[in-house]
Amino acid sequence: MNVSSDSGRTPAVSARPANLQRRSRRLRAGSGALLATLFVAACGGGSDDPVAQTPEPPPAAAPQTVAIEFAAKAGNVAVDCNTPLGGLGTAGTPATLSDLRFYVSEAVLVTDQNAEVPITLTASDWQNDQVTLIDLEDGTGFCATAGTPGTNDAIRGTVPTGNYTSLKFTLGVPSSHNHTDYAVATSPMDIQAMAWSWQAGRKFAKIEVNPEGGVARPSPAAASTTFYVHLGATGCTGNPATGETVACTNPNRMPFHAPAFDPARQRVVVDLAALFAGANLTTDGGGAPGCMSGTADPECPAVFDALKLDLATGLPAGSGQTLFKVESK
Repeated sequence: MNVSSDSGRTPAVSARPANLQRRSRRLRAGSGALLATLFVAACGGGSDDPVAQTPEPPPAAAPQTVAIEFAAKAGNVAVDCNTPLGGLGTAGTPATLSDLRFYVSEAVLVTDQNAEVPITLTASDWQNDQVTLIDLEDGTGFCATAGTPGTNDAIRGTVPTGNYTSLKFTLGVPSSHNHTDYAVATSPMDIQAMAWSWQAGRKFAKIEVNPEGGVARPSPAAASTTFYVHLGATGCTGNPATGETVACTNPNRMPFHAPAFDPARQRVVVDLAALFAGANLTTDGGGAPGCMSGTADPECPAVFDALKLDLATGLPAGSGQTLFKVESK
């Protein structure tokens, strides 16, 4: 056997251990990397941490300001203190404005999802946290005797940002704010002209016109120059001055609902022609001149019908009130 012919050559079998060693080193390296990955994941590290990936909540949307504006008309004619009104009432009597003020409360906007959102009122001389005084006379001209210079034509406040399609409010003052001494009350409950003798209550609405020729009254009462509409709670008992709780049989608060209303483009109009449509402003059949919410006053049924209030109970009497309407600004 000639073995010298293989002299200087590495036998073929000697390569296998080297290859196996390299594979072993690669397997050990791969296993180490896998174990390191599993360890990091098990310890909550790395980009898979669910806490680290939780997004920050978006900032709360800023409230949006809102103004529910009011105006006065007689039919389609603007009403002010210096312009004679057209014919009013069943006799079509020419008249002039003397006073036009009213309280509103429980103002809400309704979303397109039919959710009622109360308007957070902005504090001012015209508003507290629940009530707004709307004053559409300026104390000039025909309003000089009864009126005052200051005016306010809007409910002002804020609501969460949203899509609002409807408006609701109440003509009147909540019982909790009504029966207090105006002389020590804060704005806007401190107006003497809006004070009511019924257990220190308030006139919810004070709407007065002077018909041409005055208002004839049954003898021996003298004629009146003014036809009054004073809306307020009646049948009240309890003396708030001594700490008693006042209760009234006739709340006389009128709900209003505008099912389609855009505060940016529309306003609420007080329509004096509609309010007096069923009344004869030249003749008073008894009681107070005009209607001061008395259940037996012959001038009140026509006025309360326009308000859709039941005169006997002071409760809402269905839909269809005509005092307020909605129009474009």
